[in-house]
Amino acid sequence: MTKKKHRKPSHNKISNLTNTILSILKKERNSTFNYKQIAAKLGVNDASSRNQIIKKLQQLKAKQEIEEVDRGKFKAIVNTEYHTGILDLAAKGNGYIICDDFEEDVFIASNNINKALNGDEVEFYAYKRRHRGKQEGEITNIIKRAKTEYVGTIQIHEKKNFAFVVADSNKMYTDIFVPINKINKAEDGDKVLVSLEDWPEKSDSPNGKVIEVLGKPGEHGTEINSIMAEYGLPMEFPKEVEDYANNIDLEIKPEEIAKRRDMRKDLTFTIDPKDAKDFDDALSFKVLDNGLYEIGIHIADVSHYLQPGTVLDDEAYERATSIYLVDRVVPMLPEVLSNGACSLRPHEEKYTFSAVFQMNEKCEIKNEWFGRTVTYSDARFAYEEAQAIIENNATINEVDVLKHKEKIDTTIPAEVSLTGEEYQTDVDIAQATIKMNQLARKMRNARMRDGAISFDKVEVKFDLDEEANPVGVFFKTSKDANKMIEEFMLLANRKVSEFVGKQKKTFVYRVHDEPNDEKLAQLQTVVARFGHKLNFKDKGSIASSLNNLLKDVVGKKEQNLVDTLTIRTMSKAEYTTHNIGHYGLAFEYYSHFTSPIRRYPDVMAHRLLQLYLDGGKSANEEIYEERCKHSSNMEYLATKAERDSIKYMQIRFMQDHQDEEFLGVISGVTDWGIYIEIISNKCEGMVSVRDMKDDHYQFDQDQYAMVGKKSSIMYQLGDEVIVKVKNADLTKKHLDFYMVGKPEVDSE
Repeated sequence: MTKKKHRKPSHNKISNLTNTILSILKKERNSTFNYKQIAAKLGVNDASSRNQIIKKLQQLKAKQEIEEVDRGKFKAIVNTEYHTGILDLAAKGNGYIICDDFEEDVFIASNNINKALNGDEVEFYAYKRRHRGKQEGEITNIIKRAKTEYVGTIQIHEKKNFAFVVADSNKMYTDIFVPINKINKAEDGDKVLVSLEDWPEKSDSPNGKVIEVLGKPGEHGTEINSIMAEYGLPMEFPKEVEDYANNIDLEIKPEEIAKRRDMRKDLTFTIDPKDAKDFDDALSFKVLDNGLYEIGIHIADVSHYLQPGTVLDDEAYERATSIYLVDRVVPMLPEVLSNGACSLRPHEEKYTFSAVFQMNEKCEIKNEWFGRTVTYSDARFAYEEAQAIIENNATINEVDVLKHKEKIDTTIPAEVSLTGEEYQTDVDIAQATIKMNQLARKMRNARMRDGAISFDKVEVKFDLDEEANPVGVFFKTSKDANKMIEEFMLLANRKVSEFVGKQKKTFVYRVHDEPNDEKLAQLQTVVARFGHKLNFKDKGSIASSLNNLLKDVVGKKEQNLVDTLTIRTMSKAEYTTHNIGHYGLAFEYYSHFTSPIRRYPDVMAHRLLQLYLDGGKSANEEIYEERCKHSSNMEYLATKAERDSIKYMQIRFMQDHQDEEFLGVISGVTDWGIYIEIISNKCEGMVSVRDMKDDHYQFDQDQYAMVGKKSSIMYQLGDEVIVKVKNADLTKKHLDFYMVGKPEVDSE
């Protein structure tokens, strides 16, 4: 039997030529190209390549995929609709486009990305073919870059005539080329901030220049600065802003007091975290002669100092929010305001903006008042101190707390005291705290009955030494004192927005849409793995079912995972002038009014409320909607930076525990690996399927599991497993585990 002769393939054969030519013509669909121009774009000039292009052009013309407009000049036949959307890249280089024209995201293969980057607004067309049930497409044009600055590590070529920056982000699929004259004195291995300048047609990498050297990778300051730089967030205030703030007249003046409601004699105090420096809200309390309770929610009057059109206001608007990193706060306002003039510090008179309510024992609002005030804080409490008052007087009934002051325990134990020593607080303040907590519980119960969702998510906190090294992990949970403050802030936010909303005037709302059915179904599938059932029959049952779920998981291994997944199921809350209510709180009207030191939308709410109290006309909706969008976007970036800082600190913590075994719970399963959250410290890392050498494991999508082909060992979502640290990468903020196996089950 004679063997068939296989013709050797031509070394000059151009791969994927059909798609390449179509891509060139469709990308510039209003232009014509001859074979020479196409060859130039492909970077070829030999006779074989040119002949291939000429032949392929004729084939595509015959198939009526392109047309010959003039002799030898071709253009694409546009028989498809072009769409615009936002590109969401996966780590492997493929991506999806989120587009309103399609119910599902459109899959974009890596060879059809066409130099678009994650988050870019792009033009694309969709193919008829589908990828894993998803519509597939190709990007034809980049409308707007999402970002042009990236953080990464610079690698200087050994001959020192050029450099590349390797981006930290796993969604940046290419290195950035930097000419040696644009490295800004960076040294090899430095962490830098690089700006994209251009991306030449034939180049695999964009060109850039180093705009800031951030420091050496792995150093604490470098990594924190890198997180902020990655999201384009500032660490310092410009000098002109600091100078402006330092020259503001901060004196409390009699002529200004005369314009305000004077509430300095009302019993007033603050309750905040023990390490807080900016106190932007206070509560006042008194019992009226008619038996009603008058409760004032007093908020720092930031708008008094923050005047529109000033460099200070412009800077606050651009920042839009304070950022709470693991080891510091990056404030929205300079310290002279945030921690000084605007902060409602004890035993100081302050300008405030207040919502004052008169309510009965059933928490029915009988009267409300909004306006500018001047207040005096009689005391400052940490949450732990207020909690001690509540717990020490848990048995006091509603009547005794008002009629029998002598029964009130005013002791603040040394272990929670801000001073570190036991002391007796003022009995009137203790009385007010107990009473307001009783009222807050009733308001909270009423919200729950109305369909509010109760999120009491555990916060991960770190004990840091003087060099900001993590020496321990602890969890912060919300107790009665926290919930009391929350409830009165919610009341103020709701009533202020309701007051304006019913006037049909422009306002800054905090809205929250209903969860969509698809996300609810996904949540149901996941929590079922832990033995939980959900009922999504109607709107009312959704809320009660989610509340029962969140209550059931408290203290269980899966609590953090389920809390996180439930939050992700919810629509994202945002700022807008178009009110749709707040689903999670079950409020028809809701705004942010109570934290203007750290949130710019609250400043806008203050200004608008005062405008309408003064009888002003409705503000320009378009202007405020644009400001709302900016505030929502900055909030999103700040949240990502805060999460990254926690992730970074978790990885630093795990670096010192490389030889230890940890009990974790499987929080996610993909075809490339298993995600595990350590129960004791909430650190999440991944076991790569490549590192699971004891068997050949395959991903079972239906069961959310990785299954061994020979052993049938199954690692399923929700399973407890034992892991060890393989690699703790501070630069990439990635934690890799080795799988040790499943914990032994006690047979007794």
